Amino acid sequence: MSTAGVTAERDAGAIAATGDRGPRDRQFAAVFALDLWERFSFFGLATILVLYLVAPVAEGGAGLPAVDATAVFGAYMSLGFLAGLPGGWLTDRLLGPRRAAIAGGALVAAGHLTLAVPATAATYLGLLCVAGGTGLVKPATAALAALTRRGRANTQATFSLFYLAIQVSALLAPLVVGTVAERVGWHAGFAVAGAGMVIGLVWFAVGTRGGTARPPGPSAPADRRRSARYGAGTVAVVVTVALLAANGLVTAQQVLVPLGLATLAAPVTFVAYLLRGERLIGPDRGRTTGLVVLLAASSCFWMIFAQDASVLGVFARDDVDREVAGRLLPAAWFQALHPLFVLLLAPLSAWWWGRRNRPPRASGFAVALALAGGSFVLMAAAGRGAVSPWWLVGAYLLQAGGEIVVGPVGLALAVQLAPPGRRGQFLGLYGLFAAFGVVLGNQLYRLTDVLPLPLYFLSCGAAVMAVGVLLAAVSPWVDRLIRVGGAAA
Repeated sequence: MSTAGVTAERDAGAIAATGDRGPRDRQFAAVFALDLWERFSFFGLATILVLYLVAPVAEGGAGLPAVDATAVFGAYMSLGFLAGLPGGWLTDRLLGPRRAAIAGGALVAAGHLTLAVPATAATYLGLLCVAGGTGLVKPATAALAALTRRGRANTQATFSLFYLAIQVSALLAPLVVGTVAERVGWHAGFAVAGAGMVIGLVWFAVGTRGGTARPPGPSAPADRRRSARYGAGTVAVVVTVALLAANGLVTAQQVLVPLGLATLAAPVTFVAYLLRGERLIGPDRGRTTGLVVLLAASSCFWMIFAQDASVLGVFARDDVDREVAGRLLPAAWFQALHPLFVLLLAPLSAWWWGRRNRPPRASGFAVALALAGGSFVLMAAAGRGAVSPWWLVGAYLLQAGGEIVVGPVGLALAVQLAPPGRRGQFLGLYGLFAAFGVVLGNQLYRLTDVLPLPLYFLSCGAAVMAVGVLLAAVSPWVDRLIRVGGAAA
């Protein structure tokens, strides 16, 4: 890394200027706790949001038609992904990672507590706060995770361990928040998710005290003023649309379409912005190109992943023999298999990368795509009608094997290959490509209305495996790009 890069990293070090492992471990634990509780609030909200929106008003719900409830959820998810890029910019240029994490966490907590208010306008305002806070806290915590454990383990090992927070939350949040929502009330469920976020935020603020708030690449005053104007305009538009939707003047479907298109266009637009002119030169340009190739390929994994709750969820409900010892297992239980397998594999992955201590290769992403595509090819072979649950177990295991590469290693590469002052933005770019795959997967799911399910599984799976084969063929070229000018730091 250049001298400028080293200086930027020292400024961004935000926490843990000391080389003592004890403080670094405590700070990493605080960052880990913030991410765990943020993901707890996210998965808790995801579990009950649509159920709340479709529940009759007499039962405390919003009373929306199912198609509108799904559109609201999709719009919220799209906004959360899109917010990652400006959130990364604020982390890099204005706030610094620690302040950005605190501000984002506070916004997420405020959003959940707003959702706890039984009013339609509060629902939409709360969702906007959660989406905006998520876009700010995610790149900030990921940047801090790499900084706090530097010297203890390489970045791939760090993010494999950090990835545990997501899986623990994915397992526990639906059980806790879902139970409270069912037995006490929907708004109590939202409040529980918000309380968890407050706990994580306090833990983080106390555990990372003493760090500087300097951003790694502070922007010029003129840039800050221009960005403030753009940001204020964007917030005004989003809030106006939300208020119109809350009063029934705009349908959720009308909001979802432009958001979906924006989610698909955002990564392409930002990459074009980076590569145009002299914004990236020399080794940084080559490394960014290599990273973009890997992230674009990883979108195919997220396209498969996005259909776990749709096509695989419906398959579990309609086509799996769920009777065990005379009892019928809930179809939703099968969705816990994926995070369970990733939870079991993450420590093994952290140990593996800790021993290797060298950058990953593009061929690893190719294998991940082969595993993800293979999961759908396996489901195509399962057939239809009361099939063994082991087909689903095998599919989720293959997907978990792919995610343990695409998820933590993708985050690690975004951190390693980001030019000085752009770490948060590159982490936001990682999220944009993941969002691209999620939106694509949700649109492809519509084909199940016209295609036999085995053919749909086979087509999607074979297409993703083909992308994996193509990536394997060009992997030497990609490896040279991401190592041009020397290994990325």
